[in-house]
Amino acid sequence: MNDTPQHLTVFYDGTCGFCHGAVRFLLHRDPHGRLFRYAPLQGTTAADRLSMLTDLPDSVIAYLPNGTVHAEGNAALVIAAQLGGLYGVLSRLGARMPIAALNAVYRFIARNRYRWFGRRTDLCPLLPEHQQALFLP
Repeated sequence: MNDTPQHLTVFYDGTCGFCHGAVRFLLHRDPHGRLFRYAPLQGTTAADRLSMLTDLPDSVIAYLPNGTVHAEGNAALVIAAQLGGLYGVLSRLGARMPIAALNAVYRFIARNRYRWFGRRTDLCPLLPEHQQALFLP
């Protein structure tokens, strides 16, 4: 599977246990990669595609096929909306929250993620071959 323009790219902290769990959650719901591609913020894909950001946020980033970038709470909403179903409904409900409140919740979790979920040294989880192609460097 190639990285094609119709896929949303989820950039994540490759050293974060919580982020690895979130990627596994998405892989479980999109096992054949119809919706997402994944790349660590520490990788070359992030360096290339996110070079326009003067200060790369320590955050999940949703990179849309048209080049639009969403970070923090907005990224979580965009990803949930892409999943559709109940997650799409939750995304629409979350979008009604003031963005400052949404980002405050996101930042609280982000500040504590290493303490709660640990750090990962293995940046590439063991995956079936068909899912390995969903990860960009």
